[in-house]
Amino acid sequence: MKPAAKTAAKPASKAAAKTAAKPATKPAAAKPAPKAAAKPASKPTTKPATRPAAARGAKAGTRASATKPGDPHAHAFEARLRRHLPDVAKGLADLYPGAVEETLFRLTDLARAGYAARPAALKLRDLDALVNPDWHQQPNQLGYAAYADRFAGTLQGVRERVPYLANLGVTYLHLMPLLRPRPGESDGGYAVMDYRSVREDLGTMDDLAQLADTVHGAGMALTLDLVLNHVAREHEWAVKARSGDPKYREYFHLFADRGLPDEYERSLPEVFPDFAPGNFTWDDEAKAHVWTTFNAWQWDVNWHNPDVFVEYADIVLNLANHGVDCLRLDALAFMWKRLGTACQNQPEVHAITQALRSIAKIVAPALIFKAEAIVGPDDLLPYLGLGKHTSKVSELAYHNSLMVQIWSALASGDGTLMERALGRFGAKSPTAAWGTYVRCHDDIGWAIDDGDAAAIGSNGYLHRAFLSEYYSGDAPGSPAQGLVFQENPATGDRRISGAGASLCGVEAALAAGDADALNLAMRRFILAYAMAFGFGGIPLVYMGDELALTNDYSFAGVPEHAADNRWVHRPRMPWDLADAAVAWFGDSHDLRVASASWMHRSIAHFGRVRASLPGMHAQFETRVETTSNPALVLFIRDTHEQRIVQVYNVSARRQSVSPAEVPVPDSARDALSDSHKWNFVGFGEFTLEPYAHAWFVV
Repeated sequence: MKPAAKTAAKPASKAAAKTAAKPATKPAAAKPAPKAAAKPASKPTTKPATRPAAARGAKAGTRASATKPGDPHAHAFEARLRRHLPDVAKGLADLYPGAVEETLFRLTDLARAGYAARPAALKLRDLDALVNPDWHQQPNQLGYAAYADRFAGTLQGVRERVPYLANLGVTYLHLMPLLRPRPGESDGGYAVMDYRSVREDLGTMDDLAQLADTVHGAGMALTLDLVLNHVAREHEWAVKARSGDPKYREYFHLFADRGLPDEYERSLPEVFPDFAPGNFTWDDEAKAHVWTTFNAWQWDVNWHNPDVFVEYADIVLNLANHGVDCLRLDALAFMWKRLGTACQNQPEVHAITQALRSIAKIVAPALIFKAEAIVGPDDLLPYLGLGKHTSKVSELAYHNSLMVQIWSALASGDGTLMERALGRFGAKSPTAAWGTYVRCHDDIGWAIDDGDAAAIGSNGYLHRAFLSEYYSGDAPGSPAQGLVFQENPATGDRRISGAGASLCGVEAALAAGDADALNLAMRRFILAYAMAFGFGGIPLVYMGDELALTNDYSFAGVPEHAADNRWVHRPRMPWDLADAAVAWFGDSHDLRVASASWMHRSIAHFGRVRASLPGMHAQFETRVETTSNPALVLFIRDTHEQRIVQVYNVSARRQSVSPAEVPVPDSARDALSDSHKWNFVGFGEFTLEPYAHAWFVV
């Protein structure tokens, strides 16, 4: 979605006018925002822009008391209101300095309506969360991410498969975008047409609430995506904006000519240069250039308008009252627009998150946020809270750098860059946790910092090129079978799509029927997951990885998927293989079943071992070191209760170092194999086989 030279309408309030004209925190280079092309809406009301539907059964815009006669939780709600409302106000002050009181009044009304409609079972869940606020940091956490339809067809189908997840050890279930998307192409569901309904083929909002009940009963938390940066062109707000409604035109960045869009473009990167170049799209109906960061049919919303904030606060509470425990805040890095910048990672993003989270803590303390901020190391930690936002924004964030460095180390057989890159991270908020992962639904962008590369005597540009060559299978000797995604000749950027197992060589080995190559590829893939599980935080298993599923090339035959090769690693769950893998006892010579079972058992084993180690609590940080042998990487966790020293051989060859370089006594136990350090020492050297790993506990 692209801001235009002139917005199509003036802000709906004086506060909106101020924020549209200049950022809340004015940068030195900032220029006034465009003058609106249409008459502004009349004086703002004190009620939400649309009637609140903060929960099942909540009546819109009512001022009903938040508590009911005999409600045992009433006092707690009022206490939370007093506790968190100041944090809401502080966030609003950074965003809408001229409309804090008015917006706070509307949000308080919204919170009372949402709490009044919150189901009793969820209020009890809130009490559990208040007693155990660090549940998301506990060592027993194991995440699983899946598209509901590809995993089990419908939401009811997912309910039926909850025992499979429980058997794997899952405690945190993330279902990929399932709110109603636009028809046809929808960026994998991230072009949302209606935040208050579920995709029709998946079920209904009532089905979602029933699934949440089942998930909760199995000891799991439920995570859904909430897209904050944009809506589908078909969303009701965008439809009304195109019809000329001045109120809703202020929900977007609309420009009458190319003046300001061209100025913005000078500092804006392109997300999808192949099929969505640029950041602005002319819309004939709107008679304006629309800010469209991702695709022409994904309209960026205008967070400079407090009405937009109130809308999303209402959406957050509605999802929480359907039993959602965690919201993955999608594309939040892009939300705040400022001329002369990349319009990413602006400080107002953290003010928005603080205010939204504080409203949620008043109504639904069980709800937490996960930041989907795929940004560089210097920008990532603020999404977990720094300075005045410490412990007041997202409780979780993806550790994208760890993921990239795992793949980099496996390709090079060297952990030196990993040590350098991860060593630059400071301590995160003590109440936060990383989401650690090997693979996700998205492509892999090679976020290798030039400075990090130079510090170890390498060249960032050349190393990124090497990784693209290696994982596309073009490098000599590479076993990987990935696909190049969004190549940008101007920058040399070549991102990679592909299933984790295919990137590790499993696909090629299975195709060749080569048992030895398969053994090495599986060890490589298992090592990657051992590192994700060992780092700390919530390890996230992407659906199919637990069965070592390989690329699914059938996407090319689906019109709405054919142009987006990320669908190659978004397969449908082969339940016959899953059932065979779980039941396998080594009595089959089928390499596919054997590898699936091996991977499944490894994932479950990592989860059980983690759960037994207090030192894996996410409050504590992991230090990454290499030894005199750069192929041997150490993850060191020093906690109040334990020292855990993890050793990883990231190469395809046996590797050794002096036992003194593994800083635990010889009697230290490897929690993964239940053997001792002395079992790894022979002829005076500590030795690990190709892709072997150990977690020594003292």
